[in-house]
Amino acid sequence: MSTRMVKVEIVILDAVYNLCLYEGCIEILLSQRDVPLKLTGHQTKYVIHMVSKGFKTFETLMFFKAIFVNGQTKYVDNLFSDVRLRTFDYADTLNLDFYDASNDNLTDKPLLILVHGGGFSAGQRNGGEETNFGKSFAKKYYAVASIDYRLSRKGKSFGCDCASATKIKTYVEAVDDFSKAMHYLATYASDFKINPEKIILVGSSAGAETVLDAIILKYHYLFKNVISPKGNIIGAVSFSGATLNEDYLPEDSAVPMLFFHGEKNDVVPLATAAHRSCKESDDRYLLLDGPLEITQKLRELQVSYELYSDPLGTHKWADLGYRQTNIISQFLYSVVLGNEKIQKQENIAPN
Repeated sequence: MSTRMVKVEIVILDAVYNLCLYEGCIEILLSQRDVPLKLTGHQTKYVIHMVSKGFKTFETLMFFKAIFVNGQTKYVDNLFSDVRLRTFDYADTLNLDFYDASNDNLTDKPLLILVHGGGFSAGQRNGGEETNFGKSFAKKYYAVASIDYRLSRKGKSFGCDCASATKIKTYVEAVDDFSKAMHYLATYASDFKINPEKIILVGSSAGAETVLDAIILKYHYLFKNVISPKGNIIGAVSFSGATLNEDYLPEDSAVPMLFFHGEKNDVVPLATAAHRSCKESDDRYLLLDGPLEITQKLRELQVSYELYSDPLGTHKWADLGYRQTNIISQFLYSVVLGNEKIQKQENIAPN
């Protein structure tokens, strides 16, 4: 079998060593064992157990393959300067915008599926925040798909004068559209040069409710007619999102989640409260479970999460969340892709 060796320079205890990456293994030309690796420009210390000319585990191989490209870190640093945008029809009149690096021959990239907000009545896949987000993460070695979904409440209310049954129907329709988009992308994964087993969901407001419901209510009877898409979801990011009922989160679908939320959000609750703060006496009253409840469920299931809440923040975190690219990229890199275990909540303020 022929092997293709690629030399990669890394800093190990202030000395530069050469690594040989093979097709299915990694050979490390070191005599030391238990060598601590300190990544230049990052605070994390990694201790890798190595033996001279030994075959390493799959995780170790993926670690080294993942972190270095021309001295920069995949998924964290901007590895590319030029990003291309292509638009595809994924179902009927619904489109998606696909962002990836221009003139990039790299394959097997993780995929971020972005679902915009707008109360199921407005918003667009190619708004300013969505476009900036797509370009930003495409530069970090991700592929990003920003999708359309049915705006069922366009020209109509989604507030306290909208019947709860209609609201639930709207949630189901959005999850169905999302599922079709994910299925389309996973089906043509080789064409898009993505890894369908590494799909991460990102949503804002109504979009965050959609991605959270897609994960948490996967087996709920209300969603029984939603297609089961190809591909594998490995993480989620929510800007001002909630779900209909966190109790339904199945253990086999629980993935690391990152939340940004305002504690004074009166549209989508931080804990458990009525959607749009509607009165309990109203037949349009519908309870939602916010990040506090969802993270409690993740804690019970021993699944990683980070919750950033703004004590003075409102629903504006549906937009502000897009701009937290440093926090998001580090969470995806360390927790979602790197399997670091963490469960934390802390306060945040707008940049």
